[in-house]
Amino acid sequence: MSAPLIWIGFPLILAILLWIPRRANITALLGGLSSLFLAALAWFLPVDTAIRLNETLSFKLSASLQILGREILITSADQPLFALLYGIASLWFFGSSAAGIARRLVPIGMGMVALLVASLSVQPFLYAALIIQATILIAVPLLSPPDQKPGRGIIRFLIYQTLAMPFILFSGWLLAGVESSPGDIELLTQAATLLALGFAFLLAIFPFYTWIPLLMEEVSPYAVGFVLWLLPSVTLLFALGFLDRYAWLREFAQLPSALRAAGVLMIVTAGIWAALQRHLGRTMGYAAIVNIGFSLLALSLIQDYQLSAFFLLMIPQALGLAVWSLALSVLKMREGSLIFRDLQGEIQRYPIIITGLILAHFSAAALPLLAGFPPIIAIWEGVARQMLIAALWVGLGVASLLTGAIRALAVVVMSTKDRPWELQGSLLQNILIGVGIFFIFILGIFPQFMEPILTNLPAAFVHLGG
Repeated sequence: MSAPLIWIGFPLILAILLWIPRRANITALLGGLSSLFLAALAWFLPVDTAIRLNETLSFKLSASLQILGREILITSADQPLFALLYGIASLWFFGSSAAGIARRLVPIGMGMVALLVASLSVQPFLYAALIIQATILIAVPLLSPPDQKPGRGIIRFLIYQTLAMPFILFSGWLLAGVESSPGDIELLTQAATLLALGFAFLLAIFPFYTWIPLLMEEVSPYAVGFVLWLLPSVTLLFALGFLDRYAWLREFAQLPSALRAAGVLMIVTAGIWAALQRHLGRTMGYAAIVNIGFSLLALSLIQDYQLSAFFLLMIPQALGLAVWSLALSVLKMREGSLIFRDLQGEIQRYPIIITGLILAHFSAAALPLLAGFPPIIAIWEGVARQMLIAALWVGLGVASLLTGAIRALAVVVMSTKDRPWELQGSLLQNILIGVGIFFIFILGIFPQFMEPILTNLPAAFVHLGG
């Protein structure tokens, strides 16, 4: 048996089988447990190492699989990364029943995770762009059910993500010339420019992020939250693969400055827009853009922090998005609207759900004692050491995002009616968001709890400090 069959083939088969259960809670439970099991296998089951079952029996899990003349390779260095992806995906699958979209999100999401794992494992590496495009196409039915007319956000999402592929593939063609003529400055500049444009579309870098707030208005916030966690996370890992493989790109003098400029621009613009919103879903969309901006800043600090700051962001960002999008989905299902004027004083009816929403927002704005604070403050400090003016702009973006959180808090606590406190929402919804609140505080107060998980992740990128 080979490792690609376990972490790619089996999940793809499972994605089909998960359409069979008719009850959403069974689908969510099976999907969550399966993803958690795959994460455990990736963490504990060694690749390319003989395992003795008893005195006479042993087996060895091979690292590669040949498909259509291409190699899918999963090494022991990749396993912690895939364990993290499947582990975080299991959290989304467990919560999908409470969000009311388990029948769609679990099978489609399982297929998306499997394909993106394949994109990080395929050789030659540039074939990953085609697999990412296939994943984007699969995401469309998750965001746009068959009985619903696609809105502007979905159309823009598909257009912008698809536009990225020609740039990345064409830059791959130029990379072959760069390897044979590393001194050709013009060729280096062309390849770097095309690569930057491709990733600008994929990562929704300013001004290509207009589809995110539109999507938050049109479809289930939980489905959008899952996509905003999974696609940028894997795209950034894909970008790290480029940096790890091509020395000229790692040593490109303008790379840290370009990453820092893009990150600051996203944080400032999205933070200001978040402060001005009157729709809770759009606010979360802009906060997700701020998350991507901080990830780009973390990559700009590779020379100082290697990959520690980048990976430190992954779990708090995923946890915050999961709690935030679940709370929004519950409010949208029960109240039918996420506009400020329709949710005034609703904390009296949904105390746990709205507390989770507000704390996730404050965590994204780096409020102390919450999960987002340790990684964001570390990145902010690193940026200040490199360029103080950039750190001041980051401060403006964070302050704007914090203003949006305070405005949202003011709306949900400001009641125009004299009514008693209630505990609306199902037991499952309140329990899941309550658990999320607990871990937002735990990861903020004790960030060292993430260290055993994050220690081995950089090993997949040997030339970047792994």
